[in-house]
Amino acid sequence: MSFAKDYEFLTEIGIQPRNSGSFVNGVWKGSGSVVSSVNPANNKFKPIAEVVEASPQDYEEGMKACFEASKIWMQLPAPKRGEIVRQIGDALRAKLEYLGRLLSLEMGKILPEGIGEVQEVIDMCDFAVGLSRQLNGSVIPSERPNHMMLEMWNPLGVVGVITAFNFPCAVLGWNACIALVCGNCVVWKGAPTTPLITIAMTKLVGEVLEKNNLPAAIFTSFCGGAEIGQAIAKDTRIPLVSFTGSSKVGLSVQQTVSQRFGKCLLELSGNNALIVMDDADIKLAVRSVLFAAVGTAGQRCTTCRRLLVHEKVYDSVVDQLLEAYKQVKIGDPLEKGTLLGPLHTQASRENFENGIKVIKSQGGKILTGGSVIESEGNFVQPTIVEISPSADVVKEELFGPVLYVLKFKTFEEAVEINNSVPQGLSSSVFTRSPEVIFKWIGPKGSDCGIVNVNIPTNGAEIGGAFGGEKGTGGGREAGSDSWKQYMRRSTCTINYGSELPLAQGINFG
Repeated sequence: MSFAKDYEFLTEIGIQPRNSGSFVNGVWKGSGSVVSSVNPANNKFKPIAEVVEASPQDYEEGMKACFEASKIWMQLPAPKRGEIVRQIGDALRAKLEYLGRLLSLEMGKILPEGIGEVQEVIDMCDFAVGLSRQLNGSVIPSERPNHMMLEMWNPLGVVGVITAFNFPCAVLGWNACIALVCGNCVVWKGAPTTPLITIAMTKLVGEVLEKNNLPAAIFTSFCGGAEIGQAIAKDTRIPLVSFTGSSKVGLSVQQTVSQRFGKCLLELSGNNALIVMDDADIKLAVRSVLFAAVGTAGQRCTTCRRLLVHEKVYDSVVDQLLEAYKQVKIGDPLEKGTLLGPLHTQASRENFENGIKVIKSQGGKILTGGSVIESEGNFVQPTIVEISPSADVVKEELFGPVLYVLKFKTFEEAVEINNSVPQGLSSSVFTRSPEVIFKWIGPKGSDCGIVNVNIPTNGAEIGGAFGGEKGTGGGREAGSDSWKQYMRRSTCTINYGSELPLAQGINFG
């Protein structure tokens, strides 16, 4: 069995026509189902490669080794752990173009976005290296003489990371880079439809661990479906589980993990709004909406799904946006100039079709797009819909390039519409007014975890904490002080005197 010519580059990152999908204690194996990874631009016309998924037995063997490795890894000084993550970043840099090309091939996002996603993991490695020397606790004044209070941060042990197809390696980077420098081992289950990027990333990490004579089980990964994800959620050896996916599945994961008193980091659905005020820079807003609504074929959790436009500039914004949509090149994500690749699966294309039917049944008017494109791939038209904000379908997340355009009269009305959906991930307002800006980011403004001004809803930097409220799950990953979720905090009171004064002035005998 050999690769088709278009796929021969995959050997540069360790991918073969047939691959084992479990990295267990430094050995690649797999005794589960055999699946084919397909290119969503042409589906099964030309499968990319085969993968033997993990079985429950593979999982247990890998998890046992990972748990044992955690006892070694957590004792390594944090800056030494940071050095390992630095080397992982360098390994990714050396294969950036190949990894980005694989990501675009397997997921379907355009090549600049594929390369950009791998770069995001590299950036997370750089961030984590610096963080490894700043895992600082606090010294707290004690009310008792000859006493010292301080906070200690220690590793949790093993962190489980379950990622989704739309960002098959970036979300791993948000979690794994931080978890590793914090002294935790990582067990990763990649999305079942992007197994090759899971394998390629793992091979690079494994090579770094081997080169440094460290246990390979520090980083353990599995390709597989819900069975492996459920095993991670139920496993008491994993104190923290990061899950990225739908709100429905995320709630189930949270309930399972909570039953064993574990902790969850949830990155779930988004239904993000971009507000254009009457004083906005219209050209800037239109450019931003185009990227936010069409980028990644509308399959980002931060995709702009609702465009709220002030009635005074509504016609101008819509006209310019419709003109911009005419310029969108749809096609092979690996071809230069393509802005809109395929949806990830045939099921996604069917969901798009069904969603358009629901939109029309609820009074939505299709201004442009609204149809699938007949081809071997999962291509659909970028779509703009004029609809009432009270329509039920507006409250849901249709995972595709569908943008609802809604009209408002006042800023307060726009904020109410923004906050009216079950999700609370990202939001943005376009305005020149300081008053509007500070109301927007204040207590009566957006209720989202990401609150932007004059930039798109998507494309977040790694330096800030990423995550959202309400049905988005409440988790925070990547930058800022997100690292604290990957560690165990202990408040330590030390008596270095010979007396025993009690807190609150209590006298006990």
